[in-house]
Order: sequence, then structure tokens, then C-alpha cells
Amino acid sequence: MNTPFLAAATASTRMHVVWDWNGTVKDDLDDHVDALNATLPALGGEPVDRETYRAKHTVPIPNFYARLLGRTITEQEWVSSDNAFLDHLRAQPVRVREGAVELMAALREAGHTQSLLSLCPHDTLLREVEQAGIGHFFTRVEGRTGPSGGTKAAPLAAHLAALGLTDQAHRVLLVGDAVDDAEAAHVCGAYAVLHTGGLHHPAKLAASGHPLTATLADAVALGLRLIQDHGTQLACA
Repeated sequence: MNTPFLAAATASTRMHVVWDWNGTVKDDLDDHVDALNATLPALGGEPVDRETYRAKHTVPIPNFYARLLGRTITEQEWVSSDNAFLDHLRAQPVRVREGAVELMAALREAGHTQSLLSLCPHDTLLREVEQAGIGHFFTRVEGRTGPSGGTKAAPLAAHLAALGLTDQAHRVLLVGDAVDDAEAAHVCGAYAVLHTGGLHHPAKLAASGHPLTATLADAVALGLRLIQDHGTQLACA
């Protein structure tokens, strides 16, 4: 992979990348569509295609089901559907997005640090990262341990606190595929760049106004520039 933007980091240019998992590092859009279609009939819904999935996907996930079904699902329906959805996903092989491993290796070689934060169950995340063989790139791997259906803002704040980066959030880049990723980063004072190859439709991401790229490598390059520009502005202030 050609990564000329990843020159050796210095104390003033070093950044920490927080990777999203589903739809970002893990290339699993088709798995998510299949898992959703396996759960919708029990709720009276019809199967959806990739475009419909991406156009209507939102966080919290119960709101996603409401968009698809035209009604709010009950707590019991949500728990049952979520369990069935996750069971289907767990049965699929783990596929890492093309170029992601090389990009992580380049980041590490340049002196940047990385971690992984996901809203999927923590035990599932650990198992899938182990299967993918990429755990050595991360200083912390963290999935959801509480109830499902939430947003990433609070988990990201706790993640940065555990890493000792709360006061250095301006050097943190979150790379994800959802508006919720960008909003969580904003709340925590970090940067976020979204990519268009994940679970959310590119048009919806573009309409949000958040930084957006076509690939993970471009997301890292843009994020690095944003963080370095911020450092330059502080130095000149």
C-alpha cells in the first residue's frame, strides 16, 4: 500500500486512531443485510436490499427497525430480534476490509497508536479480532458490555479515559462509517473522518457535513492533516 503521508511521527505530530469495527475494519455489509433479512419476517417485515439497508440504517438500532417497519418495536421484539441478528452474524467468517491491515502496519511503523471501539458485544469483538489476527495493532480493544441499542458517545469518552487521552482528544482520530461515529468524536473533542464503504449510504453521510472519504487510507490521510493543522494553529496562537 502506498502511504507517503505516513512520515515518521514526532511528539507534535503523533496521533491516536480509534477504529470502528463493523462496516469499517470489518467488511460485513452483506452479512448485516442477510442477518437483518433473517429477523424481519418475525416482525412482519419484508426483506431489504443493500441500498435500502444503507439508506435507512441509523443508530440507535431500534430506530432502524422503526424506519423499516413503519412502527416502533416493543422491548421484547427488540431483544428477540437483536439476539437473532447477532447469532446470524457470529456464524459468518470474519473479513477484514482490503488494505486495512497494511494501513494499520504503516501507522504503527510511523509511530502512531491505534485502538478499536465497537458497539458490538465485547466477547464477540474479541473473538473476531483474534480470528482476523490483528489484535497486536491495538493498545485497547473494546466492545459493548451493557444493553444494546445505544450510541457511541459515552463508550468513546470512557475509551479515551482508559487510554489516558481525555485531555489529548485533539490528537485522536476516529475512523468510522456512521454519522454517530462523527457525533461521538465531536462530543469528546476528537476528530472523525467517515468512509463511504460501510453500512451507511454515502449520500446520507455527505448530507451530514462531516469529513468524508472513499477509502480508509484517505480517511487516515485527511484526519492526519486535520490534527496537524490544529497543532499548527495552537503553535501560532
